[in-house]
Amino acid sequence: MIYKRDEHWHLDVTVQGVRYREALNTTDKRQAKELEKTRVSEIKQGKGASKSGREFARKPFGEAVTVYLAERKPHVSERTTQFEKERLGPLSKHFAEKPLLRFKAEDVTGYQTARLASGISGRTVNMETGVLRRMLKRAKVWNAISEDTKALPERQGAVGKVLTADLKRRLFEVAASKPEWAAAHCAAVLAVSTTCRGVEIRNLRWEDVDLFGRVATIRRSKTAAGHRTIPLNGDAMAALTRLLERARALGSSEPGHYIFPACEHVTIDPTRPQKSWRTAWRKLVRQAARLSGRDAARDALASGVGLRAAIAAWKRTIEPFRGLRFHDLRHQAITEMAEAGVSDATLMAISGHMSRRMLEHYSHVRMAAKRTVLDKLESGLMGGLSTKSQSSVGKLN
Repeated sequence: MIYKRDEHWHLDVTVQGVRYREALNTTDKRQAKELEKTRVSEIKQGKGASKSGREFARKPFGEAVTVYLAERKPHVSERTTQFEKERLGPLSKHFAEKPLLRFKAEDVTGYQTARLASGISGRTVNMETGVLRRMLKRAKVWNAISEDTKALPERQGAVGKVLTADLKRRLFEVAASKPEWAAAHCAAVLAVSTTCRGVEIRNLRWEDVDLFGRVATIRRSKTAAGHRTIPLNGDAMAALTRLLERARALGSSEPGHYIFPACEHVTIDPTRPQKSWRTAWRKLVRQAARLSGRDAARDALASGVGLRAAIAAWKRTIEPFRGLRFHDLRHQAITEMAEAGVSDATLMAISGHMSRRMLEHYSHVRMAAKRTVLDKLESGLMGGLSTKSQSSVGKLN
């Protein structure tokens, strides 16, 4: 529709869910109607940017990113802002000075191809192009190229790895063996004792932990469902006690300080969280694999099975450590609880959000644990009848 304001006609239309309000810069109603038809046609062809949208679309990609993040900040959470900023890093390097107005479908598909060729997963590339899509929508460019761009297929990864009790013990023995691994060790203990994700642990502050009440409150998580209060067991309490001693020595034990403070160039900043303990984690996992494999090979040789069997034992032992992620400690904790018979409701209350696929997995784990326990009670009380009954059931099915 068109309407008049201060002798001039203006446009106010909604096309594909987007509202456009613009001045038509004319006092003639007949001309205004013709301009309205022309403008609506342009919008449907993907040329629908308003004056502010056109200015945004003309900016080089790097400048557009700054404007986009500033506009988004008041309307989204801190975590979303951080997430989008991280996703925009590779995009800014790739597109550099390219204005949004000049984006074509082949630019997006070319970016997808380049990222896949560098070993980045389809899911990560989709998250990056998702932020790009929102920027192009802001510039009113996306509609013109949307039909020619498609999301990449995402591989459904398996539920995380779980170590046996012996391998788990070896992992944590190794983690405690070097002072430079202290932060990673304590973080790993918290993860496997509370089901916390890495992002939840890194963003814990001392005000979030009640050492007397033995509880921790998770205020920063992957999803809103991840905000929860978790009881602390003895291992978690021991890890937090050691971290508190370290914090007091570093002068970073105030309630608002992060439990894992940032450290750059030997400078501790307790007002910012530690970014990662990836390097220490990878080193200690490799060391745990090396020591476990060595011991397995030695035991095999000592039993007289020969060199080939010893090599096979070494390979079997180190396999669970290959690609072991810090996040797998969360799956370790949830699996151990499921095997102990913990209900789905309790699992979700402690661990926060879990997908339906994960719930089904842990339900299966729980049933398998129960079956194993009950199988141990079997002692042939029915003689040969039990076997005959099983074969009869098989025939009926």
